[in-house]
Amino acid sequence: MDLFTVLLICLSYLILLFLWNRRYAKGRLPPGPTPLPIIGNILQINIKNIPKSLSKLAEEYGPVFTVYFGMNPTVVLYGYEAVKEALIDRSEEFSGRGSFPVIDKIFQGSGIVFSNGEGWKQTRRFSLMVLRNMGMGKKTIEDRIQEEALCLVEALRKTNASPCDPSFLLACVPCNVICSIIFQNRFDYSDEKLSTLLKHFLENFNIVSTLWIQLYNAFPFVMHYLPGSHNDLFKNIAKQQNFIVEKVKEHQDSLDFNNPRDFIDYFLIKMEKEKHNKQSEFTMHNLITTVWDVFSAGTETTSTTLRYGLLLLLKHPEVTAKIQEEIERVVGRHRSPCMQDRSSMPYTDAVVHEIQRYIDLVPNSLPHSVTQDTTFREYLLPKGTTVYVSLTSLLHDDKEFPNPDQFDPGHFLDEKGNFKKSDYFMAFSAGKRVCAGEGLARMELFLLLTHILQHFTLKSLVDPKDIDTTPVVTGLGSVPPEYKLCFIPL
Repeated sequence: MDLFTVLLICLSYLILLFLWNRRYAKGRLPPGPTPLPIIGNILQINIKNIPKSLSKLAEEYGPVFTVYFGMNPTVVLYGYEAVKEALIDRSEEFSGRGSFPVIDKIFQGSGIVFSNGEGWKQTRRFSLMVLRNMGMGKKTIEDRIQEEALCLVEALRKTNASPCDPSFLLACVPCNVICSIIFQNRFDYSDEKLSTLLKHFLENFNIVSTLWIQLYNAFPFVMHYLPGSHNDLFKNIAKQQNFIVEKVKEHQDSLDFNNPRDFIDYFLIKMEKEKHNKQSEFTMHNLITTVWDVFSAGTETTSTTLRYGLLLLLKHPEVTAKIQEEIERVVGRHRSPCMQDRSSMPYTDAVVHEIQRYIDLVPNSLPHSVTQDTTFREYLLPKGTTVYVSLTSLLHDDKEFPNPDQFDPGHFLDEKGNFKKSDYFMAFSAGKRVCAGEGLARMELFLLLTHILQHFTLKSLVDPKDIDTTPVVTGLGSVPPEYKLCFIPL
């Protein structure tokens, strides 16, 4: 049998499989654009800007519709009512993790972020318990962030008001905070291992947001065998996993079962307790993946939000000035800002929320799936159906946030200047799959921003009106453009 015949048979099989899937879904899934065999709706969607394409499709098909990324149907929820109904009102049914092939290839359903079923429930429940034991949401973790923030201030002073790219230094703080929880130690900012780890985190976030990875997730059976940036992602994560393995070995050699020091110790003790349970979710593979999940989620998203936030403050110096006035009035110069100050600093609180709203860091969240056959509105979603939740449709809703494409802290302030909450603010998603580190991230963003602006004025290298805040890539995440600035001591 020659190569042409083999390819023809494979192509015929894929087309028949696609048509079978379409027939199975007919009359059950929501309406949407007609897909083509094998490639689905790829030609009708701008893969470089999926959120914009989904917005246009929502205008035509309504708040619940179906698109095909390759051969697999994905149900899209667009707008507050549909998202709330799924993630909050029916959180259990929509608590599955949808397929993300480029990551599934590496972790094979382990960890917290990309796992499902009982394994996910047990690992998440255990991890949240340990994180609370390690001070998450308590004064102890606030103290750690404040200490790290002062290290950041000193590092910024050493730039001597010269132009610098803030990416690395802004990532050091959340990385060291999460390291203190996982490994019970921090890195000096000059440490080569820290520099390498953060380099990989930055590259990973950029890679998974590219067009190539969107294509990989749509056509993994083809893309996996091609050269491309997915191989860089695999290499980076492998190196990070090797680092974690080294740390685990160190912990095994010095483990005291009666005195757990950090996240790894707690997990190792749990593994020992369940070593005779063949069905146990607490395995070495799951430990390494879970640590990577916590490490990655606790570092890159917060540092990227800060990096994007400083760019927005450079673009809007009048906003920066108002924050500094509030810091001067409430905190002064002779003590560090603390979380207690936030209730007395409504403008700063509003700016932090507006940064997250405006940048729309993870536009479609991570893919969800339904955990059982689910009737949603008048449609039937078979168990395992992938669901995209458009967070953009909430964060940029023009009725809730007038002129949503403008950066305006007033979106979170009432007529008296008090902070105003919004149910539409789901930057951390919602429901069963809400970000486990939401409390930590909120604390870090407020404390780090106030520490920086308490000590420095931000100076742009170009006229503020010439600063472009458009993301350079919009895929899984919104990647801010690179820039430099000067930190001028106050």
